[in-house]
Amino acid sequence: EELCTRWSENVLWQFFSGMAYYEHRLPCDPTQIGRFRRDLGEEGLEQLLKATIDTAVAIKAVKPKALERVIVDTTVQEKAIAHPVDSRLLEIARHKVVSAAKRAGIQLKQTFVKEGKELRRRAGGYAHAKQFRRLKKVVKRQRTILGVVMREVQRKRQRPDFAPDAPKAVSDLGLWLARAERIRTQQRKDKNKLYALHAPEVECIGKGKARKPYEFGVKSAVVVSHKHGLMLGARTFTGNPYDGHILSAVLEQAANLTQDVSVKIKQVVADLGFRGVDADNPDKQIIHRGKFKSLSPQQKGWLRRRQAVEPAIGHLKSDHRMDRCWLQGALGDALHSISCAAGYNLRWLLRAIAAGGPTRMCV
Repeated sequence: EELCTRWSENVLWQFFSGMAYYEHRLPCDPTQIGRFRRDLGEEGLEQLLKATIDTAVAIKAVKPKALERVIVDTTVQEKAIAHPVDSRLLEIARHKVVSAAKRAGIQLKQTFVKEGKELRRRAGGYAHAKQFRRLKKVVKRQRTILGVVMREVQRKRQRPDFAPDAPKAVSDLGLWLARAERIRTQQRKDKNKLYALHAPEVECIGKGKARKPYEFGVKSAVVVSHKHGLMLGARTFTGNPYDGHILSAVLEQAANLTQDVSVKIKQVVADLGFRGVDADNPDKQIIHRGKFKSLSPQQKGWLRRRQAVEPAIGHLKSDHRMDRCWLQGALGDALHSISCAAGYNLRWLLRAIAAGGPTRMCV
């Protein structure tokens, strides 16, 4: 909605969209943008990213030979969720189950609305005061309440006289019951925990940052040209895989996006997370710090520039909204990552055109 409103008020945006005259109107219904993005899919957005790469070569902002050497790194694309706390997840699960049961036509004996809100308030106070023994009792009571509500819903669902008005409401109720059961039974050391009821694809990833030990989202890999910092690929990977195991997949995407400029990636500069995968990429020369003693002086110079990918990732997050993904599901994560890379390249092209002057713009 904000994007459509700004388009109706911004002359430059309308000129960029191909409008001959300024028109103070909405370009489309805001919901059409989300549907259009889903219809495009990953392949469509990759074509948009490919167009930015082809344009950079066409206006001679970058030579094709400069794209043969790339830098690869991974980051975490965080999901737009609140910090997962047990007491909050349990209260939301209770609320979702109660609401879904009401839509399915199930009358509950007790919904624990008042007590649930009070327990959530007390849990926040005890956690802030570091009174963990009292906090543990409150969370235990919340689990008990959620179990009571779920068992009553399940009993009334299995009655012979249960006749739902809407089949979709019943299927939604089953979905929320399954997710609520995961929230109720998961423990601290469990694997594949549920961190958000509306986004079950969210994973907990630790990248070793002192300021942010854990990030909740999906792992995203980016490929950047070594010399100019142009985005050649961006891809998300579910399951928090080892960095080296996703190298071949992200390089394959970069190769597909650069095939029209007759470029074949030859050297890959990476960090130590990409060790031990030379056999999986026989036609690529992987350069990292673990091979430092066997590197030539030229390769050591290439390795010193590996850190250039870090500010590129920082600009992806701060300037192009990769720091927080609001799109739904794993598909939304993938689309958001490619869109951010395409936006980064568009801004890169504008800087290149401004630096080149009118001659480069006319090429």
